[in-house]
Amino acid sequence: MATSAVCVTGLTVADTGKDLTTFGQIILLMLVQLGGLGIMTFSTIFIYMLRGHISTHGRLILQGAFSYTGRDIYSLLKHIFFFTILIEGIGAAALYLRLHFEYTAGTALYMSIFHSITAFCNAGFSLFSGNFIKYQGDITINFIIISLIIAGGLGFFTLHEIKNLFYSGSKGSLNKRQLSLHTKMALIVTAILLLTGSIIFFALEKNNSLKGLSFGEQLLCSIFQSVAARTAGFNTVNFASLTNATLFIIILLMFIGASPGSTGGGIKTTTLGVLFAIIKSRSYAREDVSIFNRTIPLEVASRSIAIASISFAIVTIFTILLTITELYNIPHQESRGSFIEIMFEVVSAFGTVGLSAGITERLTEIGKILICMVMFIGRLGPLTIAMAVSREEAKGKFKYSEENLMVG
Repeated sequence: MATSAVCVTGLTVADTGKDLTTFGQIILLMLVQLGGLGIMTFSTIFIYMLRGHISTHGRLILQGAFSYTGRDIYSLLKHIFFFTILIEGIGAAALYLRLHFEYTAGTALYMSIFHSITAFCNAGFSLFSGNFIKYQGDITINFIIISLIIAGGLGFFTLHEIKNLFYSGSKGSLNKRQLSLHTKMALIVTAILLLTGSIIFFALEKNNSLKGLSFGEQLLCSIFQSVAARTAGFNTVNFASLTNATLFIIILLMFIGASPGSTGGGIKTTTLGVLFAIIKSRSYAREDVSIFNRTIPLEVASRSIAIASISFAIVTIFTILLTITELYNIPHQESRGSFIEIMFEVVSAFGTVGLSAGITERLTEIGKILICMVMFIGRLGPLTIAMAVSREEAKGKFKYSEENLMVG
């Protein structure tokens, strides 16, 4: 539970609202907030408080983590905390105005703060036993949670740039500066994924898990799950009743995840955008990778391919390991449906999503340890792990002779 909280995942082996005490829930919430803002952010602040400055190496790490290329890193940190407190505060206030009709003032306030933080941090922990299933037709609750999830999943730099686009603090007027390529990519890919995910979920589940609901409720559930599936982990439908096709689509959304520098996981929306840009450029026989009338550096293109490849390898390896620990010596005819449930669990842990097909509590001890490892790797990021264990760059520049090779 602690690993799931600090990795802002949301996979649980106990009912957060019933099995944990209030003290345990508060500890869980603190870990979620720490994980959401990022351990590196807090570490940097503590180092600065002790030393009075941040080293050049520390600046580079922080700039890479939040996709920030400006010089004033302290201003970025202040904006990170500003956006976090502001958005979580607004979310908590909005939820309180809705929940105080059902609960006492104290309980409504506590629930509002808890769910506002877990939604913005894309954690997926809920104090309700059925998550948000009982609010599947509540437009107010759905809108607030969706807004918090999207805000947390866009990334701090994107939020900062959107704010600068519309408002200049010094002049109090509109700022005509254009959005950066990073922000454009994050916004467009996010919008495409949300729209596509909603349509596919609705089409596949309207006569299954959404059967019996009104058209408006079906549409609301589809939008909510498309948003939450990419990294948040909340649900308004029972995932045990979803079709295999829907589970696989959600696996793809979880694998992609949120945007860089956000509270979410996955390979990131911008990575997906760069991969499509590479495919497009190669299909037109172009050496350079370009999108939106901008050329993407070769280093960024190579990094995107590395991230996708390493992530796929991690998911594959841990799916195999979990299949061994959970289905050892069980013929596939006797374990029908178990494979996709295990793969779903692994991708959910890697993308720090928190959705489950219902097998988290049934995992063996070794299986739970493996899931903890996947959550930890997913939170740090696949490329971070690869760079941490890789050797130093080879000294001296040389190139081997070329020889052709048949591929494809």
